[in-house]
Amino acid sequence: MAAIPEILTNYRFFLRLDIGQNDSDGYFLECQGFKRTQEVIEICEVTSQKWGTASKGKAVRTKLPGNAKNGNITLRKGLNASKDLWKWFEDVEDGKWAQKREFISLSIYDQASNKEARFELAGAWPTSYKIADLNANSHEIEIEELEIAFEEFQRTQ
Repeated sequence: MAAIPEILTNYRFFLRLDIGQNDSDGYFLECQGFKRTQEVIEICEVTSQKWGTASKGKAVRTKLPGNAKNGNITLRKGLNASKDLWKWFEDVEDGKWAQKREFISLSIYDQASNKEARFELAGAWPTSYKIADLNANSHEIEIEELEIAFEEFQRTQ
């Protein structure tokens, strides 16, 4: 009997994003929006077959795969002294987006700390930068948030 594969938990992950000198930029609290969809093209044809008692042909609808589309991802991490994410966003905003497209990899681990899944995103660049609202009565960590567009998305493991 084949072993049932372990269902991976969503809190054991590592996201690698090499954009600056600070390695802490690889550690994120949250990643959302990893999505790739296939567009649907619907074609309607009229055949020569009779349909019921009508003298007209039968309409047949066929669905075909169209272009694949990628969504944007949103990354959240604790704000620290590193300005790497801000600098990346600023460089793209200043028109250097072609040189600042980066490679991102997301690895998800099982309970024994073995890498079981890996996703790779190529041509990534930031579209939005945000920090969490500030509140003098709060004891929560300050969160830095970056929304990233990407061109390619694939699962390699």
